[in-house]
Amino acid sequence: MDATTHRPTWKTLLAFAIIYLVWGSTFLAIRIGVHEVPPLLFAAMRFLVAGLVLYGWASARGERSPSGRQWASISLLAVVIFVLDYGLLFWAEQRVPSGLASVMLGTIPAFMALSEIIFLGTQRLTVRLALALVIGLGGVAVLVSRSLNLGGEPIDRLGAVALTVASLSWSVASALARKLPLPPSKVMSSGAQMLAGGVFLALTSAGLGEFRHFHPWAVSRGAWLALLYLIVPGSIVAYTAYVWLIHHESPTKVGTYAYVNPVVAVLVGYFLGGEALSLRTILGTVFVLLSVVVITTTRAKKAVAAPLVEDTA
Repeated sequence: MDATTHRPTWKTLLAFAIIYLVWGSTFLAIRIGVHEVPPLLFAAMRFLVAGLVLYGWASARGERSPSGRQWASISLLAVVIFVLDYGLLFWAEQRVPSGLASVMLGTIPAFMALSEIIFLGTQRLTVRLALALVIGLGGVAVLVSRSLNLGGEPIDRLGAVALTVASLSWSVASALARKLPLPPSKVMSSGAQMLAGGVFLALTSAGLGEFRHFHPWAVSRGAWLALLYLIVPGSIVAYTAYVWLIHHESPTKVGTYAYVNPVVAVLVGYFLGGEALSLRTILGTVFVLLSVVVITTTRAKKAVAAPLVEDTA
């Protein structure tokens, strides 16, 4: 009899609670940190430590380290994912509320669908899919428009551009990941990517002169706790829960984090971060999430390769 039949229900519920609540709340932790620590340096510290832990864990379990060819693929993905996607997210959260940053990244499934239609040819543009893409873009328009009288401030333009590029970067990385040689172990692959991403983020941070503006003794306890939260619950614990879930639940169920996380991020930002919850925010969030639900349920009908490191904050 399948061993999964006997797994306790509480383990499944706990794992889902972790990827929903922890990953959703990491956006506020990022906002707290980047207001005191240079953004790329803050991201580098997070992923260097988390990557070392995951890579070390995989090695301790006897999993084979990446080959030279795999390290080349990992390095390319690390630049696209961590320097562009996460680097821009951390930078943008200096200018954009954490909840809205999460909603903007909720457009990733739309960009992934477009890349499949235009570049990969693995998806057809149906009426259902086209409608979902229009709704998602409409949600973004609501969030950035300065002409709609919906209350609340529109998203900062530079921040919105950075988050859009971050979403595009993730869709590019997802397409690349299907063609590049990577370690078969998801934990080893993700740990190596985080580690390489942390190194590239640190180098980029140094090149941009962020180290000159970083004074550790001036950073508050709250910012250090935010970093600790991003490393331990946000990266190590939540990722462990995710890996466990993908081995015990259907990809469709596990993928629901894509439209739960933005809701959690908006609510956490409102109740704990003092962020505004205007009609603009509510409508933009509803449009984007509706688009995500339609796109992900459409894509679930096909065998779509899962991307590398899951894109969460």
